[in-house]
Amino acid sequence: MSKREKLLKRLASRPADFAWAELVSLMTSLEFELEKASGSGRKFVHPVTESVLYIHEPHPAKVLKSYQVRDAIHFLKKEGILP
Repeated sequence: MSKREKLLKRLASRPADFAWAELVSLMTSLEFELEKASGSGRKFVHPVTESVLYIHEPHPAKVLKSYQVRDAIHFLKKEGILP
């Protein structure tokens, strides 16, 4: 099982401790580019499909909040990446 598959499986399980670094690793492995928005806002943009996941980088803790995990899962399902 590849690192990307492990991260997808872990994200789909809705963990309470999914780290920002894990999300960045997962999204970049799916060919999304990380762009800075205003403040702590970040965008993961796919260069081909131009689909965008807008999310705030958590701080000071580097763990995603439950709604951010939910939003990331919903986005990846919409994109056909997660079943």
